[in-house]
Amino acid sequence: MVVASATCLLVTLGFVTPASAAEPDAGMQSSAITNAGNQISALQALKKNETKTDAKIDSKLLVAAKSSTDRSVAAVLPRLGNNAAQVSTKGTVSVDIRATKVTKGLLNALAKSGAAVHVVSEHFASIRADVPLTALQSLAARADVKHVEAADGAMTDHATPKAADGKAAPAETKEARDARIAAAARQAAATPRAGAITSEGDRTHNADTVRAHPGVTGVGVKICALSDGVDSLAASEASGELSHVDVLPGQAGEGDEGTAMLEIIHDVAPGAALGFATAFESDAGFADNIRALRFDAHCDVIVDDVGYFKESPFQDWIIAQAVNDVTADGAQYFSSAGNEGNTIDGTAGHWEGDFVDSGQSVGKFAGTAHDFDPGPGIQIYEPISDDSSANVPVTLNWSDPLGASNNDYDLYLLDSLGNVVSFSQDVQNGTQDPYERLNTPGFGGSGLRLAVVKFRGADRYFSLSALRGRFSDSADGLKAFVTPGVTFGHSAAKDAFSVAAAPASVPLPFDLEPGDPANPAGPYPNAFSKTSKLERFTSDGPRHMFYAADGTPYTPGNVSSSGGQVRQKPDITAADGVRTSVSGFDPFFGTSAAAPHAAAIAGLVLSGNPGISSAELREAFINTAIDLAPAGVDPRSGHGVVLANRVISYTGASPQPLVQAGTPTIAANDGGQYVDPGDTVTVTLPVTNVGDASAVSTSVVLTSSTPGVTIQPRSRNYGTVAKGATKTNTFTVVVPSTQPVGVPVVLNAKVSFAGALSPTTQSFPIPIGRPDPVTHDFAYSGAPVAIPDNSNVGASVTIPVSGIGRPSKLTFSIDGTACSTDTGSTTVGIDHTYVGDLVGELTAPDGTTATLFSQEGSGGNNLCQVVFDDAAANPFSSVTSGRAPFTGTWRPQDALAGLENGSADGTWTFKITDVAAGDSGSIRAVSLHINGFVTA
Repeated sequence: MVVASATCLLVTLGFVTPASAAEPDAGMQSSAITNAGNQISALQALKKNETKTDAKIDSKLLVAAKSSTDRSVAAVLPRLGNNAAQVSTKGTVSVDIRATKVTKGLLNALAKSGAAVHVVSEHFASIRADVPLTALQSLAARADVKHVEAADGAMTDHATPKAADGKAAPAETKEARDARIAAAARQAAATPRAGAITSEGDRTHNADTVRAHPGVTGVGVKICALSDGVDSLAASEASGELSHVDVLPGQAGEGDEGTAMLEIIHDVAPGAALGFATAFESDAGFADNIRALRFDAHCDVIVDDVGYFKESPFQDWIIAQAVNDVTADGAQYFSSAGNEGNTIDGTAGHWEGDFVDSGQSVGKFAGTAHDFDPGPGIQIYEPISDDSSANVPVTLNWSDPLGASNNDYDLYLLDSLGNVVSFSQDVQNGTQDPYERLNTPGFGGSGLRLAVVKFRGADRYFSLSALRGRFSDSADGLKAFVTPGVTFGHSAAKDAFSVAAAPASVPLPFDLEPGDPANPAGPYPNAFSKTSKLERFTSDGPRHMFYAADGTPYTPGNVSSSGGQVRQKPDITAADGVRTSVSGFDPFFGTSAAAPHAAAIAGLVLSGNPGISSAELREAFINTAIDLAPAGVDPRSGHGVVLANRVISYTGASPQPLVQAGTPTIAANDGGQYVDPGDTVTVTLPVTNVGDASAVSTSVVLTSSTPGVTIQPRSRNYGTVAKGATKTNTFTVVVPSTQPVGVPVVLNAKVSFAGALSPTTQSFPIPIGRPDPVTHDFAYSGAPVAIPDNSNVGASVTIPVSGIGRPSKLTFSIDGTACSTDTGSTTVGIDHTYVGDLVGELTAPDGTTATLFSQEGSGGNNLCQVVFDDAAANPFSSVTSGRAPFTGTWRPQDALAGLENGSADGTWTFKITDVAAGDSGSIRAVSLHINGFVTA
C-alpha cells in the first residue's frame, strides 16, 4: 500500500509548509518522502486490516506479534529498535490485561499459556503479567478480556540529572542494589546518635516552632507513603532516622525513594505512626494499595510521588478513583504535581487544545493531521528539544470517555530524515480508551518531531505531553507550540492536594538543559516568604476535565475547549532540595520531596485537631498559604507555599494525650508456672502516655470476651498519667473450670482519659494449660516443586498435621542433608540462586498467614537447615549474602504465634514466591515442629 501523495505527506508531517508559510527545508531529500510514506502506509495498512480481536491488542504488541510470524509484514515496517514492543529472550512481553472481571478461567488460561502473573487486581479487573508473544491473540479473543496493553510505565518525581551522553540511566542491577542496601546497613550500624539528619523543610515550613508551641507532634495520626520502595528502611530505623514503619505485607517494593519520603515525614511529624506500600507493581496494584492503606492499615494521611503514563488528564481513572474512595472516607491525600515543567519557565513539552484539521491527508488510510500553528500557516508537527529527547514517554489523550472512544487518533515520532522512529496507532472503535503512547529512543536524537493524526472520527480536544521532555524550535524552522496544564492524573483528583516544589536550601545542582538560567536557592535557615522562588521544573496546571469518573460528561454535547470544567492544580507548594540519610537522596529534589512535607504538616493539624473536617483542613491550607509570584492563585504554585505555624494558627491546636495499655504480667495465685482451668490470677496492667500532653482522669475497664471469666474490679482509676509516663494497676481474674486447655482467655482493656483520642482499646490473650514438652515433627514428603521465576503464582507445598489440637509453640524449618551454594543443589531445603528474590509464607489450616521472610539474603544461594522461631535472637531480615548457604535459627518477619489461635490439625501450606526475574530454584525439604498442650 502506498501513500496518495508524497508531497502531501511531507506537508502533513510538518516537513513542508504551504507557500504562505515557508519554503521546504533544503536538506530534506526525496528519500525522506519515500521513507515516511512507505513506513506509515505499511503501519496503517496493518491497522486497516485488523480483526475484532486484533483491535483489542496494543498496536506495538500487535505489530511485534504479526512481524514474528509474517516476514512480509516485517520487511516493510519501520525498524523501531528499542521503541518496538520489548520482547524478552523467553519470547514474552509484559502486559496489562484489562478484563470485564478477573475470573478463575482467565487466570487458568494465563497459566496454560505459560504466562507469569505478577499482580491481580480484582477491584479494578486488571492483571499484570509476562505473556508469550504467541499467546496474545488467543488471550485477546476471550470474551472476558477487554484489552491487552503493553505494561503501563510509571515514574517518580525525584529530580535527577540526565546522563552526560543524553542516554537514559541504566536500570540498577541486583548486585548494585545489594551493595547499596548493605552500605546503608553498615552506615546505620556505625551511626553514633539517633536522628542525625533533619530536612531543612522542617525549618523553612516553621514546623519546628509548631512542635515547640503549641506542642503538637503528629500523635494520634498515621501518615502513609507510596513510592517505589523502602530498601534502606531497616537501616533508617536502626539509626533513629525513622520510627517503626508499618509496611503492607509483600508491598515493600524496590528502590529507596519511599524511605527518603518517610524520613521527611518523620522529621516534621515525629509523633505520627508511619506506613508504606509500593506504587510500582502496576497501575491497578497502585490503586489497590491506596485503598488498602486507608481501609486495612487505617492511614489518616496518604502521600505519593508516582505517576503512571496511562492516567487520563480528562477523567478520573482507576488511580484517581482510588484517591476519591479514600478521601470520601475522610483521609487526606497528597500527591506530587510532577516535574514535567511549565510554560512560565519554558521547561515544558505540552500542548493541549481543540483538534484543528489541517485538511492534509496522510496517506490513503491515515486521515488528517492536526495543525499546531495558531496563525495562518500550517505546521503539522511539534519539535522536541535535542537536549531532552532521550527516553521520553509521549502521551496523547483526547476528550472521549474512558473505555468508550469512537474517535480514532494516532501518534507518530519521526526523525529529520522522515523515518518513523516510533508510533502508537491503537484502534478506537467504541470500547477502547482515548489514549496513545510512544517513547523516544533511549539515546535521544536530533530533529525528532511528533505528529498527531485523526485516523477517523470527530474533532476532539486533546493533550500531547512529552513527559520530562521539552518542546523547542528546531534547526530546520519548525516552531514549538506550548500550552499550560501538563500536570495530570490522580494528583489532579478533586479532593487531593497537588503539591508543587520550592527549594528549601541549596539550588538544584544541575541545569535542566544546557544554557538554562541558574536554578533558585531557598531561604534556609529562614522560613519561606513571598519572595521565595519555585523550582523551574515543577509542573503547571490548570487541569481541564470533561468527565466524571463513571464517564458522565460534565457538559453534555460539548467536549471542546469551551466545555468541561477546570480544576485549579497544583493546590499548594512545599519544600524540596532537603537532606535525608538515604543514599541518592541527600539532597532530595523534586515534587517527590515537596509532597511529604505538606502531608506531614497535615498530620500536625490533625494531631492538634482530632476530628477536623477535610473541608476545614483544605480551607486552612488555602487561606494561609503565602502567595508567590505571579500574584494570586497561579498555575505553578497554586495558592502558594504552606507554613505550618500559619495553618495551626488558623485552625487552633491542642496537644493531645494518648494513653495505651501495655502487655500485662500474669501470675497464678497458686504460685504455679502456668494458668490452668479454674485458676485465679493476678493481672498487672501497665498504661503508658505516648501523647503530647498529660492525661487526666485516666481509667481502665477490663473485660473478657471469653464466656465464664470474672474480673474484679471491672475498672481501675489510674489518675493523671504524665506525658511519657507509665502507671500500673492490678486486677483479679478467675478462669472458669470449664475452659478448654489450649484455648486462651482473651482480655480486653479500654483506656479512657480526658482527650479527643480517648478511648483506646487493646486485647491480650492469657494462655491456658501446660505446654507439652514433646515436639511433634511434620515434614513435606513430596517431590521437589519448581519455583516459577518472577511470578506471583509461586510454588506451594502442603504439610498435613493431626493429633495436636491447640499448639503451644510452633517453629518452621527449611531442611537439608548437606549445605552448599551450588546451583541446583539437591541436598538443600530450598535451592535457589539469589535468595533475595524470594518471599516465604506459611498458612495455617484456618487460613491465617505469616510471612517468614521477604527478599532477604541478597545474592546468596540456597536455604539449608534454617529454623524460624519467634524466640530467636536475630531476625532473618538481618542476613547478608555472605551468610549463604543460609543456616541457623532466625526470627521470622511475622510472629509464628499469630498462627497458634486455632487447632493445628489440618493442612498447612508453605508458599514461595519469586518476585524478580532472572533466577530459579525449587522447594525440596521443609517441615513443621509443633508442641501441643498436656491434657491429662
